Amino acid sequence: MPSSGRTHVRARPERTCVGCRKRAAKHQLLRVTAVEGECVPDPRGALPGRGAHLHPDPACLDLAVRRRAFPRAFRLQGALDTERLRGFIGELVGGAP
Repeated sequence: MPSSGRTHVRARPERTCVGCRKRAAKHQLLRVTAVEGECVPDPRGALPGRGAHLHPDPACLDLAVRRRAFPRAFRLQGALDTERLRGFIGELVGGAP
């Protein structure tokens, strides 16, 4: 059978960071979900519901909070608590030995 001339490149899923709005590979971003009015980190991607993706960087988190990106991404009204998410990102950036 003759070759079509196409190379087979595996498609890698991309997502957009809700903070900086830059696209990145899905595995480079942290999935976040909303649970009872709180932004919860979902590193395994297993929690139910809508998810938002964010670079695991405090600067991107600050941008997302300032732009009110989480309520918009989750299609919810009002502010969401981000302290748990902030602590999780702080631990990632701080570097656990």
